Amino acid sequence: MALSIKTEEADRLARELTSLTGETMTSAVTRALREALERERKAREEDADLPARIAAHVEELRTRYDFARPVTKEEWDAVWEGME
Repeated sequence: MALSIKTEEADRLARELTSLTGETMTSAVTRALREALERERKAREEDADLPARIAAHVEELRTRYDFARPVTKEEWDAVWEGME
């Protein structure tokens, strides 16, 4: 199997990484790709789970606040002050 680095920047980054870690070029690139792939998978899992996370947050808010109670003028003013 071969991986061909075709840009000066990629070559420079790979060499700098191996210089800092003491790894071989192969192990440094493999580790970097593994870490990038794991971050990407995690981000996609979080995105896919977004509706469930929002629903859980809404449920938590329902248990903590009385939404039937009217909002006072002082509460509205405090919200607007926070937006300035």
